[in-house]
Parts: sequence; C-alpha cells; structure tokens
Amino acid sequence: MTERLLVLTRHGESEWNLKNLFTGWKDPGLTPKGVDEARRAGRQLKALGIGFDIAFTSALGRAQHTCELMLEEIGQPNLATIKDWRLNERDYGDLSGLNKAETAEKYGAEQVHIWRRSYDVPPPAGESLKDTVARVLPYYVGEILPRAMRGERVLVAAHGNSLRALVMVLDGLDAETIPSMELKTGVPLVYRLNADTTVATKQILEG
Repeated sequence: MTERLLVLTRHGESEWNLKNLFTGWKDPGLTPKGVDEARRAGRQLKALGIGFDIAFTSALGRAQHTCELMLEEIGQPNLATIKDWRLNERDYGDLSGLNKAETAEKYGAEQVHIWRRSYDVPPPAGESLKDTVARVLPYYVGEILPRAMRGERVLVAAHGNSLRALVMVLDGLDAETIPSMELKTGVPLVYRLNADTTVATKQILEG
C-alpha cells in the first residue's frame, strides 16, 4: 500500500520572532530555542519511525537550518533537499523589520490587525495571504504533491504563512478561517493522504 506521507513543519523560533518583529523575506537566524525546537521535531519523527525520500524548503536560512537539523536528528543528513523561493514566508514589505507593537502605535492597532489577519489586504509594498497562497499552491500542486502521490515520503520545512496556504487546501479551510490559524514553530504536522489527494489522517506532534 502506498504511504503518501507529507510532513509540514514551520521553522524553529527565529531571532526576530523573539524580538516581535515582522520578518517576511528578511533572513534572521534561529535562536537557541529555535535550534532545540527543530532538533526535537526531528527526534519526534524518528521516534515514530518516519523517514523521508525528499525534502522541500524555502530560500530563507531559518527554514533551511530547521530542515537540516531535523534531518540530522532523523539520521538523514544528506537527504536530497529542494530549495525554492515560492515556499518563502509572506513578504511584509515596508513592515519588515519593524516591531509589531510599535507598528500598531504608528498605524493604529486596527489597521495592523487587518494587514496581519485579513486574507486579501496586503501591507504597504508587501503580500497579502491571498498573494502568498497564489504562489505557494501552484508549486505544491506541480512539484510537491505529485511526489507524495507516487509514494515518496515528503518533508516540507517552511514558514507560518506559506504553510498556511498548504493547510488551507489539506484541511479544507476557507479564506475566513485560515488567517487566524496559528502554526507553532518547530511543530510537525504529519499528513497521510488518500488516493484522491484528500487527507486520510492528520497528526500534530506537540510537546
């Protein structure tokens, strides 16, 4: 029986997550806690007997480092890994690098909430979640999903918003629901797919 395994993991805590800054396409590294989260995620998967045939990650260092640490813990440090910008975090444009609380003071909490949690309103010079979905989903359908459907065991280490795009499809969520869904750093989502690409089972490896 074909396994059709797909594991999604948001990168471990980054230096800018810790400082409460908008990150987007900026490239801060992982904190020591983020390194620990990535290693723990790998150990959790290994404990379940899960290994991979291929890994995908973004063009950003925090996701790539997370992927590397997970694969080290699983015992697959040399696994083929495809890096692509289309799995990058949502681009926060002019907000990138700004403190979230200070940005709320400058623009108003309501406006910042709209930028962060609406589906189709982008921040200045940035991407909305809808824009992010528009680049992530074709990549998923064209490059990632076919491998899982062939029976390859697939790991995707990426970002909160690029993974929201995938969870939106996998979990059947709508534009009203997905912006408020939180994906914790370093927590693997283990999906097993049916022959028609729908989800057979989903497991969240917390703690």
